[in-house]
Formats: sequence, structure tokens, C-alpha cells
Amino acid sequence: MASSVPRNQILSLYKALMKESQKFSNYNFRAYAIRRVRDAFKESKSLSDPKLIKKEFDFGKENLEIIKRQVVIGDMYKIEKLVIENTR
Repeated sequence: MASSVPRNQILSLYKALMKESQKFSNYNFRAYAIRRVRDAFKESKSLSDPKLIKKEFDFGKENLEIIKRQVVIGDMYKIEKLVIENTR
């Protein structure tokens, strides 16, 4: 029987995903990553099966690594900021 992932680990993963998503230099990638993380966690909020929770948690950890790699790649190939970003 799979044990459920502790709530504090899930919150930690959420915070890490959001923090890493903020590091995208491209506005569109940043907004997309933040939106996807938020939406995925909202969708999974009602899960009660420990196996499904563990599966989603592992999927989140994999995506954290993907986001980290994409941020590094994005930093290698920077482009000009969009008009929407220059208003800040």
C-alpha cells in the first residue's frame, strides 16, 4: 500500500515550482508556467487516493526539474523584452 505524501512536502513542491517558474526571462513562458502550476494543483486538490497523490507528486517533481532546465536554456538565448514587460 502506498503511503500518502505529507502535506508539507506538497506545499514545498508547489512553492518550489512557483519560485522556479518566476525565473523564466521570457514573459510568455513565465506566465504559462505559473498558470500551469496553479491549475494543476487546483485540479489535484480534491484527490484522496494515496496512489494518485503520490503519482501526481512524482509528476510535479519531474516537472520541477524540467522547468529548471528550461530556465537555464532560456537564459542562454535571451531575447528583447516585450512591450508589456517594459511598463514595470
